[in-house]
Amino acid sequence: FTLSGYKEVLFDKGFLNNIKNSLIVSCTVTLISAVVSYIAAYAIVKLDFPGRKFSSKAVLYAYLLPRTVLYIPLYLFISKIGLSDTLLGLILIYPTFTIPYATWMLIAYLKSIPEGLEESAEIDGCSKLQSMVRIALPLSLPGVMSTVIFMFTMCWSEYLYALVVIQESAKKTITLALSNMMIGDIFAWGPLMAGSIICTLPVLLMYVLSSRYLVTGTTMGAVKG
Repeated sequence: FTLSGYKEVLFDKGFLNNIKNSLIVSCTVTLISAVVSYIAAYAIVKLDFPGRKFSSKAVLYAYLLPRTVLYIPLYLFISKIGLSDTLLGLILIYPTFTIPYATWMLIAYLKSIPEGLEESAEIDGCSKLQSMVRIALPLSLPGVMSTVIFMFTMCWSEYLYALVVIQESAKKTITLALSNMMIGDIFAWGPLMAGSIICTLPVLLMYVLSSRYLVTGTTMGAVKG
């Protein structure tokens, strides 16, 4: 048993900087996507507007669209606006797959919230905005937290877009840093496995800290009759 792999990956290969890059991108994209997705899902489920059914289907189609179809157009777009080889470029790209996923997941969850709860709140003087924040959000918190964890994991483990956009070593994410440890047929197994274990810790920590929110059935019996 030896810790030399951890020492090499953390202090000799600059892996801490790669972790920082991944945390910046993953946390920023997850936060933005969670807010946008929740508002979009609530509007599709609770509001009546022209094109409502089409919007729901469009979200599903956007989620099912393969990422390999988009990475060249997205790279050209990022290059034209001068954000290639930057973390901001990744932050602009990642919502293209996190927002459709999160919106679709939250649509299904918000449909399970009884209409009577919000109707009662509106009778008491709640506006739609207040109902969305004070009634629907607390009740949908388990679904929101589950979606947040999955979005963070998707960003944390993403490789293809990062490979296309980022070239400078100092700006690479953890997935690129791990792949750089494989040179031809030579694998640095010690640092590679140490880095892989380190990469699992943030996701594992998120699951542990949010486990108390991941409770289903909190609205059962909330409306009588």
